[in-house]
Amino acid sequence: MSRRSATLKPRTATADRVVQSVCPYCAVGCGQKVYVKDEKVVQIEGDPDSPISRGRLCPKGAASEALVNQPGRMKEVLYRRPGSANWERISLEQATDMIAERMIRTRAQTWEEQGEDGKALKRTLGIHFLGGATLDSEENYLIKKFFCAAGALSIENQARI
Repeated sequence: MSRRSATLKPRTATADRVVQSVCPYCAVGCGQKVYVKDEKVVQIEGDPDSPISRGRLCPKGAASEALVNQPGRMKEVLYRRPGSANWERISLEQATDMIAERMIRTRAQTWEEQGEDGKALKRTLGIHFLGGATLDSEENYLIKKFFCAAGALSIENQARI
């Protein structure tokens, strides 16, 4: 062992705190231990107390520290206006308001209270949702509840496809 190697310590030993989390990549929900030093993630490992993964992570889960600390990670909302070739930065609040307004407008314009036979439908065929594999089970549950309450029928996520 070199002199330098003898002085090295694992990043986990120098962490200020350890936070339990869930891997963001698929719907399996593998447990993670996130090691934080100076409010920065320094290491992510499998959580041996997780009944799902028992401390194991797939290659993507094991490399999720790079996802958090990647210097090119987008931290702002970009919006391209219709017909424009350029992206502009907008606030998260503005983007959320735009999405909410479009959802409300689409629901109002496509709402079907009843069918031709007079039977209640209370639905919209103008709103559909397709979630991705980075959503965990809890997020998918809440999304399903939200879109059902909004009257949407076409709700799917990649974890189930």
